[in-house]
Amino acid sequence: MNRRFFLRGMVVVAACGFANMPPLRAQAGATFLNPLRSDGPDPWVIRHDGYYYYTNTTGRNLTLWKTRALSAVHQAPAVVVWTPPAAGPASAELWAPELHRLDGKWYLYYTATDKAHPGDNARYVFVLENAAADPTTGTWTDKGRLNTHYTGLDGSVFEHGGKRYFLYSAYVGAQSVLAIAPLLNPWTLEPGKEAVIARPTRGWEKGGGRQILEGPEFLRGRKGQLLVVYSASACWDDNYCLGMLTAPPGADLLQPGSWSKASEPVFKPSARNGVWGTGHNCFTTSPDGRENWLVYHAKTAADGTCAGRSARMQRFGWNPDGTPNFGEPVSLAQPQPKPSGE
Repeated sequence: MNRRFFLRGMVVVAACGFANMPPLRAQAGATFLNPLRSDGPDPWVIRHDGYYYYTNTTGRNLTLWKTRALSAVHQAPAVVVWTPPAAGPASAELWAPELHRLDGKWYLYYTATDKAHPGDNARYVFVLENAAADPTTGTWTDKGRLNTHYTGLDGSVFEHGGKRYFLYSAYVGAQSVLAIAPLLNPWTLEPGKEAVIARPTRGWEKGGGRQILEGPEFLRGRKGQLLVVYSASACWDDNYCLGMLTAPPGADLLQPGSWSKASEPVFKPSARNGVWGTGHNCFTTSPDGRENWLVYHAKTAADGTCAGRSARMQRFGWNPDGTPNFGEPVSLAQPQPKPSGE
């Protein structure tokens, strides 16, 4: 269950990396404290028309929060937009919702299983559609299960080179891998084109007694490369962390050889700051578009469980090679300057 972006409608780019950023000077009332939500596993956010739409795993339904200031999302009203049916293939364990704006409509991708036959063997990614301008209103239509080759979880969508791709964590044997496929439409994968692009091969991808890659999220690098930032190990492993794949400019994204894996985690727990289980991330920008922000979940106790995951965010910059520099996860007691433009 470590259930967990690429933000449709907003390409994450920064004006400069950390090394070139002027120091941030917090003014009275201009800071915030994590968490964004104290009960916030697998957070997801998209910015559209001046609003942030936030969601996370509740397990029992799909809920959206709408706010102009992401740092104040805990004050936004919760809107339950989907309650699962009493029975059927998507009737239990709703995890890792992602909201995307595609072709003028809203789509909610989420993971679920069958209440009558729960577990990984019946776990898939499903999608809902809504034509309303505001996804907290209107009617959500069930478009069913995506036709993935494997069972799995944590589906995400992105566009590149005029094509739209679906990325998810697929169950293959005793492990979960990362798989990609082109989309014919927002709810249908192109048959026969799915490819596994990464498997758990590093020691830090095998924590908690499992070999897990999950929560893949797309990010454009500063030098034309394509990045996939994913969660590694089991969610109950205290060292749950973020890894990264890189594809060079012009690469065929469906070829496993196009992707190289970072040798070390790109974001990991901090004992000195009391932050554990850092994972299932997404990306967004400040209201004025000048800053890049990492949104993720973490916990304060190194207790070997998935419990206590709260949603958090912090600003990030860029390394000289064009890859992101996420820094060290900040403690809950550390005030951070609010995103610029709030």
